[in-house]
Amino acid sequence: MAHATGNPDREFLPLDIAVLTVSDSRDEHTDKSGKLLVERLTAAGHRSADKVIVPDDIYQIRAVVSGWIANPAVQAVITTGGTGVTGRDGTPEAVAPLLDKVIDGFGEVFRAISYQQIKTSTMQSRALAGVANGTYVFCVPGSSGACRTAWDELIAAQLDYRTRPCNLAELIPRLLER
Repeated sequence: MAHATGNPDREFLPLDIAVLTVSDSRDEHTDKSGKLLVERLTAAGHRSADKVIVPDDIYQIRAVVSGWIANPAVQAVITTGGTGVTGRDGTPEAVAPLLDKVIDGFGEVFRAISYQQIKTSTMQSRALAGVANGTYVFCVPGSSGACRTAWDELIAAQLDYRTRPCNLAELIPRLLER
């Protein structure tokens, strides 16, 4: 896991992170990507706020993510699936209207890292991130490899309050109020 330099003067601050799997075919037994994300975030010391599976339907995705964004107990949301370019892939369309600000660098860096692994196939990924109501939202592809890359190479460090020179966690006002 590639992290920027940590700050020994800062203690780890666990976040409450919700995971949404978007799939027309997966269930709790076959959802490898959602399970991987929950395993990774809890191994890092964060808490699983919730884990839900919904079909690739813009309105169902938006309803679940909206609920988490409105919940002050959830600091981050990670969705997996529905970021491709085929028929029902609609996660970016579901989530983008909810965002107050888009974090363009997330998708750009994700695709740059992914290019090293899957070459030009990465251009089919519409990975997206942003912030809504002080909650960070990350939308990553549905493969467990893509989830591993997104968490290990990008999300884990940015949700770790100790990461220097800067991180997203330190920008969460309600995290620092605890």
